[in-house]
Amino acid sequence: MLFRLLAPRLRPYGPLLVLLVVLQLAQTLASLALPTLNAGVIDHGVLRGDTDRVLRGGAAMIAVTLLQAAAAAAATCTGARIGMGVARDLRSEVFRRVQDFSARERGRFGAASLITRTTNDVQQIQTFTVLVLTMLVAAPLLCAGGLVMALRQDVPLALVLLLFVPVMTGAVGTVVLRMRPLFRGMQERVDRANRVLREQITGVRVVRAFVRDRHERERFAAANDGLLTVGLRAGRLQALMFPTVLIVWQLTTVALVYVGAHRIEAGALQPGGLVAFLGYLLQTSMSVMTVLFLLMHMPRAEAGAERVREVLDTRPSVIPPVHPVRTPTGPGRLDLDGVGFRYPGAQESVLKDVALVARPGETTAIIGSTGSGKSTLLGLVPRLFDATGGEVLVDGVDVRKFDSALMARTVGLVPQKPYLFSGTVATNLRYGKPDATDEELWHALEVAQAADFVRRLDDGLDAPVSQGGANLSGGQRQRLAIARVLVARPRLYLFDDSFSALDPRTDARLRTALREETADATVVIVAQRVSTIRHADRIVVLDRGRTVGTGTHASLMRDNPTYREIVLSQLTEEEAA
Repeated sequence: MLFRLLAPRLRPYGPLLVLLVVLQLAQTLASLALPTLNAGVIDHGVLRGDTDRVLRGGAAMIAVTLLQAAAAAAATCTGARIGMGVARDLRSEVFRRVQDFSARERGRFGAASLITRTTNDVQQIQTFTVLVLTMLVAAPLLCAGGLVMALRQDVPLALVLLLFVPVMTGAVGTVVLRMRPLFRGMQERVDRANRVLREQITGVRVVRAFVRDRHERERFAAANDGLLTVGLRAGRLQALMFPTVLIVWQLTTVALVYVGAHRIEAGALQPGGLVAFLGYLLQTSMSVMTVLFLLMHMPRAEAGAERVREVLDTRPSVIPPVHPVRTPTGPGRLDLDGVGFRYPGAQESVLKDVALVARPGETTAIIGSTGSGKSTLLGLVPRLFDATGGEVLVDGVDVRKFDSALMARTVGLVPQKPYLFSGTVATNLRYGKPDATDEELWHALEVAQAADFVRRLDDGLDAPVSQGGANLSGGQRQRLAIARVLVARPRLYLFDDSFSALDPRTDARLRTALREETADATVVIVAQRVSTIRHADRIVVLDRGRTVGTGTHASLMRDNPTYREIVLSQLTEEEAA
């Protein structure tokens, strides 16, 4: 999975990969030459008292060492450049895929998991990729080259060195195989800790209101301890690796010195040759340790790759049209014809055969009990998710054929939970129309009944807004969200219970101003309060996902028991009349 994920993303870096291989080849050849040069200095210089030979050999070793250092530095920089570039591309790819997800896919993964996969999991892949590119090419060459050079010095002694590699690989490979499931579990527990932390930060007011601080601390402690437990198990296995390598290396050194001493005594080997053998043992052991070090990081990178691949392989349920409609086709009339919607795996549909007509210049209201499907119905129009039955038409065109840019210009949605981005009041208002002037912003604020409180802010339009609008009240966030849509001036306005946080006086003023501002547009309002929608031109009553009535307030009060029950739960008989 890991290499299938990386292979196509390494292709754009082909020239740099070739340069990396050349640099690591030069580094490896220089490293392999040093023990042989050292053996020549000892055998032909030191033992014979030839100072000139010692100086020439020493100068050659210094030159080779400088070449090795330069090649190693350049190879490390090149490998890091490739690895970080691949990670950047992968993060961008995951981000773009998440941006394409509908509410269905985002709900399946969860925000905390998607954040972890985009950051922490990609970071694990980046770390492993950099290590592979800076070490893996040189390590096998150094190991194989060391064994070949050792065979050139003395074959019987090289057999001792040959035994070192399989023993080392078998001892540590067993540990690495046991670490892989632990690292997968570690990433899942990072997800869990992130999810709990995110819930506690976003829901801190609820936690304090119900005095559940201790309970939330225990929840986070449980998630944190779970991560600690898996981390300790993986750490214990990691702790076994380097002592194992050290023991095998020391035993091999003893064996080489013992056999080498007998070979020198028999005249079959020079002292410099034994020194060279010890050098090649060090190089071989270091290359084996490098590979094992990479294998130690591989399980966690593989776990991250599986989770990233899961996101990339998830196809969005909202698919862009092959031949999209890019130009407006009418004034913004909305028709829902036999619309149904069912969530994946659900036994019943949320919406069943819903019919609705909303005309330009009119206000159409949707009302119903909690869970009747009102917000889901509104979400089908801007394609937050697609209907599983029937058609959603804007000006007679199925919304599934709309270009996304045209959809943004045509439909303006104020969601049930208004969300503001970190920045300023102005940057949030210009979200749908980046080139809007200050005059347009103030006009939208006036209509949304938000101009007064914005003027009271220290910096007015440049006043800071924290993430989610946490530094503003619920009513202020709702009014800014309404103003943001008004700035964009779409042809179809969708208000999803967008007046719930407003007091009745502000609500009435806002609805009056909206009626004038949107006189030529199509307006659809979802509301719980009857007072918000009683003067609408058309009211659609939903019950358990079905349309059970359509008409004016007066006609529905007279003929529709479901609507009458909703009204009388909020108003007296006299107020309703």
